Amino acid sequence: MPGIVSVAVPVPALDVLTYRWPPDAPPPVVGARVEVPLGPRRLTGIVVDAAPPSPPGDVRLRDVSAVRDDAAFVPPSLLALTAWVADYYLAGPGDVLSSALPPRVLTGDVTTFKRRRVAVLTALGAGVAAGLEGVPLEAQAATASGDAGTVRLGARQRDAVLALAGAPAGLPASALAIRGVTAATLARLAQLGLVALHYETLSRDPFAVHAADAADFAQTLSPTEEQQAALDVLEPLADSGDFRAALLQGVTGSGKTEIYLTLAERVRRDGRQALLLVPEIALTPALAGRVRARFGERVAIQHSGLSTGERHDQWHRVRGGQVDVVVGTRSAVFAPLERLGLVVVDEEHDGSYKQDEAPRYHGRDVAVVRASQQRALVVLGSATPSLESWHNASRGRYVHVRLARRVADRPLADVRVVNMRDEWAETGADAPLSRGLVAALAARLAAREQALVLLNRRGVSSAVLCRQCGSTVECPHCSVAMTVHGRGVRAFARCHYCDHGEHVPAACPRCAAPYLEHVGVGTERIEHDLRERFPEARIGRVDRDTVATRGSLTSLLGRFGRHELDLLVGTQMIAKGHDFPRVTLVGVVSADVGLGLPDFRAAERTFQLITQVVGRAGRGERPGEAIVQTFFPTHYAVRCGAAQDYATFAAKELEYRTALRYPPITALVNVVVRASTLERALDEARALTRHVGRATADQAIQVLGPAPAPIAKLRGEHPAPCFAKGGDRAAMRSAVRSALEAHAAIARRAVVDVDPVSML
Repeated sequence: MPGIVSVAVPVPALDVLTYRWPPDAPPPVVGARVEVPLGPRRLTGIVVDAAPPSPPGDVRLRDVSAVRDDAAFVPPSLLALTAWVADYYLAGPGDVLSSALPPRVLTGDVTTFKRRRVAVLTALGAGVAAGLEGVPLEAQAATASGDAGTVRLGARQRDAVLALAGAPAGLPASALAIRGVTAATLARLAQLGLVALHYETLSRDPFAVHAADAADFAQTLSPTEEQQAALDVLEPLADSGDFRAALLQGVTGSGKTEIYLTLAERVRRDGRQALLLVPEIALTPALAGRVRARFGERVAIQHSGLSTGERHDQWHRVRGGQVDVVVGTRSAVFAPLERLGLVVVDEEHDGSYKQDEAPRYHGRDVAVVRASQQRALVVLGSATPSLESWHNASRGRYVHVRLARRVADRPLADVRVVNMRDEWAETGADAPLSRGLVAALAARLAAREQALVLLNRRGVSSAVLCRQCGSTVECPHCSVAMTVHGRGVRAFARCHYCDHGEHVPAACPRCAAPYLEHVGVGTERIEHDLRERFPEARIGRVDRDTVATRGSLTSLLGRFGRHELDLLVGTQMIAKGHDFPRVTLVGVVSADVGLGLPDFRAAERTFQLITQVVGRAGRGERPGEAIVQTFFPTHYAVRCGAAQDYATFAAKELEYRTALRYPPITALVNVVVRASTLERALDEARALTRHVGRATADQAIQVLGPAPAPIAKLRGEHPAPCFAKGGDRAAMRSAVRSALEAHAAIARRAVVDVDPVSML
């Protein structure tokens, strides 16, 4: 009787697929790659169960087409983790596995290891080389003597033999080619028995481009008294061999990274491995450099900024047990570490840990689950913990460790809040930089110190407004105003949602009036203004427009770290995790830019961004200062962020969340149906909400919506969001899953986001 196997294939289906296995062949092992038919296509999937229960009814199963692995390609721990992610986030198991593996693993376009051809002298060749040494060139031209007699060599052949004589380990064929030694010459020498040719595998090393120089971090510092107290709590948890979770809350500059590295060193001595996660690629170079300095070659980097080949090689190094510490962003939570002893989620509050496309997992929460499954310690570190982690620590689910002082007792930055309403009233101008910030920047430049200027918005201006009809130049595919980039004849408008771009029109597209005005400012405008005010200053900019090319981010941050730049303008990419000792001033332009968003987390994000960026100042020998510009100086998020007062902010924010029953008090599942018209989207979303409402009628679960989305059209479609809100996550997920299965046609246009981070 033929056997059956369950296979996860990279399609959006919410379940694995079942295939038949021939009775005269052994079944594939769990974790192996197999090729299977799906409709007219032939796909590569992963075996997740080699003995599943038979499907109900008279179902005709198709056969597995081919097996690509004799042993498990995906390790058991990774299979268990991806199965949990698929179930919890209502994602396709194959989609999750595809995200967890190197690019192209589940496609026909397979990435392979990079290899190079190497030539090495044989014993006979070494003898011939010895006979050539010291012989005049004209004598060499006729013959070369060796232990095996006389061999007649041409000029290029002699050059190759002599070059290889000085390289006992051999030389790559590419290096010999530079000397004029062709492949035909090497083939002839191999035929004569003088040279042996073989291939060696090269690991594409990303550290040269994606990590800061390890020499900059060679010094290991002794822990401060407060750091040691934290280690006294955390080290026994790491040694316990059981799952424990800890929230490490430390003010900016308190030395959290050193604690991470000390814990990683401890588990490494015990033969276990460590995983260090950061929220953005911008933070990877510095941490990777420090880890490389501490642990040498047994370190891997994993993030989407690597080339396909680099990601392939790094993954296989980890899978092969050649790595003790992995540093990476969100996707590195799936690194194939089988002896995991420590998981660190640095800046755990950051929204970048949430994937914004399927599968929509949260890297922080998956890290906690992974530590639980592999009986490891997970440390969540932040100066501004998420309300979810703070709530878990307050309830005793996490061990709460605090660092209240900076290293060497350096003071926190002195923060000054500038009310821009008063500023504009006094100056009569709507300049984006206040007089106080301009004066402070001039003083820092005169003192040869460095400064950061933050504005969490790209471009020159945020919209083009018609003064006659009041409309803005909108994206034709999204109902949003397009951002202006470039100046003069190079000015163009771009949508930051679908990337549509066009030249800025000379007249209003709606009323044809020529009265167009650029409103709002972005980082590009701030950089331009600073260059005009301070022509001698060396200024750089960090945003998605300037760091799109490979290695550009590492290069730019490295230049700033070496004081080759005086001022660095940027978005939130410069606000967290960086340690620049010469920075003594931070300017925050439009600190309240996110407060008006229709999202219950708007205040939390504003507080975190202000606190994080002002913490970049004064981390060296000289004290720091921060100037925060805002139109809402009395808002509690601005006041607490400027004062770096987390406790007051958390108490106020939890009071608001409790009253409105928002996370972390309750859980949310967001379902967005997209259709070509708003009416159709709303109708189909209503069908889902009715089903979810019936399935949860006897439980304390609220079903809200559907309603038009804050952005009425996105990439040519109209979204209609609806929510399930309550305390029973399992019941909500079960009801949503049931609704999607009952309305398969609608499900294909629905986006499901469990524990959403953004409500836009």
